[in-house]
Amino acid sequence: MVSYKELGLVNSKELFAKAIAGGYAIPAFNFNNMEQMQAIVQACVETSSPVILQVSSGARKYANQTILRYMAQGAVEYAKELGKNIPIVLHLDHGDSFELCKSCIDMGFSSVMIDGSSLPYDENVALTKKVVEYAHAHDVTVEGELGVLAGVEDEVSAEHHTYTRPEEVEDFVKKTGVDSLAISIGTSHGANKFKPEQCTRNADGVLVPPPLRFDILKEVEKRIPGFPIVLHGSSSVPQDMVAIINKYGGALKDAIGIPEDQLREAAKSAVCKINIDSDGRLAMTAAVREIMATKPAEFDPRKYLGPAREWLKKLYMHKVVNVLGSANKA
Repeated sequence: MVSYKELGLVNSKELFAKAIAGGYAIPAFNFNNMEQMQAIVQACVETSSPVILQVSSGARKYANQTILRYMAQGAVEYAKELGKNIPIVLHLDHGDSFELCKSCIDMGFSSVMIDGSSLPYDENVALTKKVVEYAHAHDVTVEGELGVLAGVEDEVSAEHHTYTRPEEVEDFVKKTGVDSLAISIGTSHGANKFKPEQCTRNADGVLVPPPLRFDILKEVEKRIPGFPIVLHGSSSVPQDMVAIINKYGGALKDAIGIPEDQLREAAKSAVCKINIDSDGRLAMTAAVREIMATKPAEFDPRKYLGPAREWLKKLYMHKVVNVLGSANKA
C-alpha cells in the first residue's frame, strides 16, 4: 500500500473549507496522459491555484494505475520545479464499487468518489458508508452523489436526468459521513449536454441552454449549511473549439455546454469543486485537427501534442481566473 502523503499529495478537506469561505471553487480537471497533466500543472502554477487531478475508471485503465501514481508524484515535483508548491489532490472520478475505491486508496489516491446515485437510496447510503469507513481510516476524503446527471462520459452513462432531492441530503450526509456531495441541478456529462430545442437564442443568435436550478442548490445549502457541494458535467463547450474541430473534418453536431457565468455564480456558493473534462478534450482535439490538416507532412507527435498542451493550458488558466475564481488561492 502507498499513502498519498508519501507522494506529496493532499486530501480535499482543508481546500474545500477555504473555498467555501472564500467564495470560489477548486478546479477538478480530468487527465489521462502526460500532456494533459503538464498543462494542468503549468496553468495552476502560473495562476497560483490549488487543483484536483481527476481520474475516471476508464482513464485509470488507459494510463495504468502504477504509471498514474508516479504521474501524480511527478505533478507535485513538477509544480515545485516551476516555482510553486501548489496543493494537488489525486481524485477518483465516478468510482462505481467499493473494490475500485479501495484499490485507488491503496495506490495513493488522496480522494475518491463513490457514485451510487443510480442505486436505490438505501443501497447508495450503504455503499457510500462502506467506502467512507475505509477511506477515513487512511485519511482519504470521499465524495458521494445524490441525483443523476444525463449524458455520457467515459464509462458513466445515463439517458435521463434526475434532480437532487433536497429533502434527502441531510439524512444522506449524516448516515454516510461523506466529506462532499455531488448534486444534480441541471449540468450533464459530455459535449452534447442539451438538445437545440431545449435552448433559446440570445441577441447574437447563440443557443442558450436552460438555466441551472439554483433554487435546488439554495435549498440544499439551507439544509446542510457550510457543507462542500460538487458540480459534475460543468464544461462550457467553447464554440470556437467546436468550430475548429468541425472545420477540419470533425462531426460535433449540437455540442452545447453550461454558460460560464452560471458556473461563476455557483462557485460563489457552497459549490467548492467544479468538474471540467469535455472542454479539455475539445481544446486538445481542435489543436491536433488543425495541425494535422494544415501541416499534412507532420508526423512527429511532439509537433501536434505540444501545441495541444498549450491550448489546454490557456483554457485551464481561463477557467481558473474567470470561471472558478481560484487564482491566487494556493
